[in-house]
Amino acid sequence: MKELEKTKRISIAAILAILAIVIAVLSFKKPKHLYAINTKDTLEKITTYDYFISLDKINNPDYVLVDLRNQHEFDKGHLKGAIHVYAPEILSEINSDILKDLKENSKKIILYATNPNEAISSYMLLYQLGYDDIKILCVENSYHQNKLITKMLV
Repeated sequence: MKELEKTKRISIAAILAILAIVIAVLSFKKPKHLYAINTKDTLEKITTYDYFISLDKINNPDYVLVDLRNQHEFDKGHLKGAIHVYAPEILSEINSDILKDLKENSKKIILYATNPNEAISSYMLLYQLGYDDIKILCVENSYHQNKLITKMLV
């Protein structure tokens, strides 16, 4: 009789464990962002320096300037025609939709921030996610008497 109760308990525990595994598998969600390019290829791309673009070469209707600075800096002053995508929120749903739309419309994304070093991490992330038509604007932005001063670095 005691053996029968032990077998019942083991059977119930096994069923509960299987049920927990099934629930876990069914509730698993596919990640929204998947890397298309591996880290090794991204690092090789970074060493070529062909991802920089100068200010005098951005006058093209297929280029879209993306300002990665915070909202306050963007409101203080930004380059003409730039859209705001705050770097720490680059993978938010709204920003992902904006960037995906730019990619689908074959627009070249030109990232810029206070300096190119601040834009490199966003560049690497987007490049790994498959945004291959992307550049970093080689400028340094500062303010003088609340006016945006953009200095070319090349």
